Amino acid sequence: MTELVAAPHAADWALSRGISAMSTEELAEVIGVPPQQVRQRLQVPSRRGEWVAPGRGLWLPVPPEYRTWGAPPGIEVIQHLAAHLEVDYYVGWLSAAELLGAAHQAPQVFQVAVARQIPDRQVGRTLFQFHHRTRVGLVPTVDHVTRSGAALVSTVAVTTLDVATDVAVVGGIDNAATVLVELSEHPAFDLGAVIALAHHYPCLLYTSDAADERSSVDLGGRRIIKKKHSGLTTTTWKYLSRRVDERAIERAHHTLIGMKFT
Repeated sequence: MTELVAAPHAADWALSRGISAMSTEELAEVIGVPPQQVRQRLQVPSRRGEWVAPGRGLWLPVPPEYRTWGAPPGIEVIQHLAAHLEVDYYVGWLSAAELLGAAHQAPQVFQVAVARQIPDRQVGRTLFQFHHRTRVGLVPTVDHVTRSGAALVSTVAVTTLDVATDVAVVGGIDNAATVLVELSEHPAFDLGAVIALAHHYPCLLYTSDAADERSSVDLGGRRIIKKKHSGLTTTTWKYLSRRVDERAIERAHHTLIGMKFT
């Protein structure tokens, strides 16, 4: 027989047993009510910040230290939400850069790439911003260890390419340039990995053996041609020369050259 737990104590009961996510049906069995009554029974505990429902039918018990926030941090929520929605994902853009130590300030939203359209949503104090990208599931990720497992986060190379090709997502060309310089200084930054993944970003660059020397640069034997009307060749490069030292510019140069900002 399933152990019955009073609804006001259910969150602490779940946390004490290492349970970080429950379905409505699982909760109904634990507190001994029909599934359609779960939301009503958890109204008061939810107002106290003990439970949060990031998706229909998904409940997360909130650790005491996060109850004033109304939910755990986004990195602790996303793995459960994505599994519940049955969607491939990775944490990307500025959220990934922050986790990699390459964001100069905390992003205002939690940015996630997903394999299909998902509406944005507020979970506690975290605004989840979902971006549908066909490359999800094709580009590499790393596991970011969480309390209950691991969340998928874009690698340094993927984050570099995401930031470079989605300037609007990261708050404009100046912010993108700053983050790209910081990513280029990351110990795991690998120019070869960036080049190898470029085919997943068709708007970024293309190659040619007959490139015009005036509009191309040779990166490790591969000819990269700067796209016509590239914002990097003017606005961004002037910005970089004003805001970072010459050595930082040199380290960022091979990453940034040829990238098209739109």
